[in-house]
Amino acid sequence: MKEEEKDNLDDNKEEEERKEEFAETTRDLLTDVGEEIKDAYLSYAMSVIVGRALPDVRDGLKPVHRRALYSMEKMGNTP
Repeated sequence: MKEEEKDNLDDNKEEEERKEEFAETTRDLLTDVGEEIKDAYLSYAMSVIVGRALPDVRDGLKPVHRRALYSMEKMGNTP
């Protein structure tokens, strides 16, 4: 009887190890794709607005205008 109990314990340990290994290698893909896209787009849109669309407080220029003026200055295009 004791050998059977040892075999059962060994089988249970092996099964638990297999379950743990399986759990470590699988991915949890139960997410709502629509929500993920919505969240990703919202964060992208906010970074674009902050980085490109709003004028800077220091000089009131957007980055694209600042680059254009800098290039004009480097080329010697002055009034």
